[in-house]
Amino acid sequence: MVTFPNAKINIGLQVLRKRPDNYHDIETVFYPLPVYDVLEIIEATEFKLHVSGIPISGSAENLCAKVFQVLQFDYGLPPVHIYLHKNIPIGAGLGGGSSDAAFLIKLISEYFNLNLSLKRMEDYARRIGADCAFFIANQPVLASGIGDQFSSITLDLSSYHIVVIKPPVHISTAEAFADVRLNESGRDLKTHINQPLCTWRESIVNDFEYSIFERYPLVRQIKEQLYQSGAVYASMSGSGSAVYGIFDEGVKLPILEQSNEVLYC
Repeated sequence: MVTFPNAKINIGLQVLRKRPDNYHDIETVFYPLPVYDVLEIIEATEFKLHVSGIPISGSAENLCAKVFQVLQFDYGLPPVHIYLHKNIPIGAGLGGGSSDAAFLIKLISEYFNLNLSLKRMEDYARRIGADCAFFIANQPVLASGIGDQFSSITLDLSSYHIVVIKPPVHISTAEAFADVRLNESGRDLKTHINQPLCTWRESIVNDFEYSIFERYPLVRQIKEQLYQSGAVYASMSGSGSAVYGIFDEGVKLPILEQSNEVLYC
């Protein structure tokens, strides 16, 4: 049985405060993006994870292994072979690893007829990673807490064209949070996300950009070039390093395609 985990972008990302558990309270909008990995499971005599496509580290691979181990323990599942083909850029703030884990939960529930409820699957996903639960329902949401508490919003960007640029820069989550500018008061993201898209440039901000742009000027330059190319709105996604632009019309950006991974959606 095969499924296709998709990426996401963050529209706005406010880092409000550090928590006693060393996580951070945030507020952001998660929006699903039509860029996909491929995930398949087959029953086998022993567990094995096969990974192809973009090379990933062992820690990233273990998200899928962890999902299976948790569900196998709770439901007495037989071993499987998991085939994961990576296409979503790694270390980009696009949620590829979290999506793989969440889609595996859904895939296992269907494959083994577990009939897990949406809430039950989200609870499992929260045990795996902060933003994993988003990919269970996989609909645009306003996320708070550590990125695992959701409020419904109405947001449809299907009439726009989204371009994602992933520069050859890797930014770890720990590095991004170490220098982030906290913003206790927030900026009322729920109100701004409901305003016309042409107003977002002045009101919706990713708090990670301040320190990341200073440390990695290339990331800032990409955002500037997206605006110069006609983007209505542009931003870094998550803690980076991918930057996306939202355009009224389809566009090709040959200059930005040099030395970068480019996704046209």
